[in-house]
Amino acid sequence: MGENPIVTNAPPTGPGTPATPGGIDGLATVPHWIGGGAYGGAPERTGEVYDPATGRVTKRVAFASPADVDAAVHSAAEAFATWRNASLTRRSKVLFAFRELLNARTADLAAIVTAEHGKVLSDATGEVARALEVVEFACGIPHLQKGGYSESVSTKVDSYSIRQPLGVVAVISPFNFPTMVPCWFFPIAIAAGNAVILKPSEKDPSAANWMAEVWAEAGLPAGVFNVVHGDKVAVDALLEHPQVKAVSFVGSTPIARYVYERGTAHGKRVQALGGAKNHMVVLPDADLGLAADAAVNAGFGSAGERCMAISVLVAVGPVADPLIEGIVERMDGLTVGDGRRACDMGPLVTAAHRDKVAAYLDAGVASGAELVVDGRGIRVDGDPGGFWLGPTLFDKVTPEMSIYTDEIFGPVLSVVRVPTYDDALELVNANPYGNGTAIFTNDGGAVRRYQNEVEVGMVGVNVPIPVPMAYYSFGGWKASLFGDSHAHGMEGVHFYTRGKVVTSRWLDPDHGGINLGFPQSI
Repeated sequence: MGENPIVTNAPPTGPGTPATPGGIDGLATVPHWIGGGAYGGAPERTGEVYDPATGRVTKRVAFASPADVDAAVHSAAEAFATWRNASLTRRSKVLFAFRELLNARTADLAAIVTAEHGKVLSDATGEVARALEVVEFACGIPHLQKGGYSESVSTKVDSYSIRQPLGVVAVISPFNFPTMVPCWFFPIAIAAGNAVILKPSEKDPSAANWMAEVWAEAGLPAGVFNVVHGDKVAVDALLEHPQVKAVSFVGSTPIARYVYERGTAHGKRVQALGGAKNHMVVLPDADLGLAADAAVNAGFGSAGERCMAISVLVAVGPVADPLIEGIVERMDGLTVGDGRRACDMGPLVTAAHRDKVAAYLDAGVASGAELVVDGRGIRVDGDPGGFWLGPTLFDKVTPEMSIYTDEIFGPVLSVVRVPTYDDALELVNANPYGNGTAIFTNDGGAVRRYQNEVEVGMVGVNVPIPVPMAYYSFGGWKASLFGDSHAHGMEGVHFYTRGKVVTSRWLDPDHGGINLGFPQSI
């Protein structure tokens, strides 16, 4: 892999949301947002928030106690009592206003994401754009929440269905998409009449508070959207609180399983999206240039910290050598560095995560895989203290190796060679994860067979990251999902509402009164 020159500019200061004044170390603290504003005094516990491109602590974040979570739940419950009865017209107007503000300030939010997560600005901007898609979908709640009506199911008896909100719901989101993943859930939940408590990752918390301020500016009543920060203490308090009716979670499979089991044990509706090991199958007739571009883009975008990243390339028959050659050529041109500069890939989110991912490189070599490109020790366009690890490529990987079995969640792409399509399908279906997969080919028959037979929730055809549009639903199979409902789309609307069927009989009216004014929705 080619080396990139070091640029010795002073590290820029990343933007953030308003925070409480600094403590004895001079760092500001990101507070909870409860009941329409910053909540609480000096917290008992805090966490450190880093700038991944410099390795420096830039602020602290309050960690919620069970009492803080209880305050958020009570605020949300109080707001829900009124918000649930707000007209669909009013709710959709607030959603439209939120959408307009978010769209106008995309650059501001993207800068916050880059400063705390590390992904390059173009990637952060794309994340906000995908978040906006779900907000736009939720703006259609008057149509999405419609029920059905049957006249005269019996003599002068009608029957109809309605969908009503659940109450207080919680969203627990991961570090890798601090804007997009929360937006998979809370716009729909709010549009449907619920009150929301968001528990974002403590690694990059500021985007959540920023969105809370924008909600307030859009006219959302205080208490309908709340933010509590923290760790397992906050998560457990949400999972156990009797007034929290539903929980949406995205994260690793072990934690997703824990959230699902603990939440359902406390009587909650839970959708817990877990980990992934996404395979990209390349057949001999594929356009290898397109496939090489896709493998690099989907393997190393956002430093591989995507649940839909391609981490396994399944080369069928003779395509492996020329495909690897094309991938290496493209990797050689990548620039790694500070996401606020003109770079292709940024740092990993923390030093601990970088070190964990880097340890897999030694494990891969020790198990017999061929390390084609080593991402360690690269020169970067950024501060030497950043959490750097360059794009890495392994060849001759086999299914028993840890670099294949584990979700590495970093810029590590593994090539597995198989002789036939049937072997590729068997490999994918034998994997315990079933989040996303892609097939690259010009054979329509092979595509039709693959999309029918593969045991994976989201399938791409010559598309490496098959994240559905907001009006379809996002979610995997097998160990990639716990619960019955996927995120957004109509499954999301149904998750945040419950159905009710009414059977009614009325006497004939004798008069209706006079009003010549044009009818309006209020």
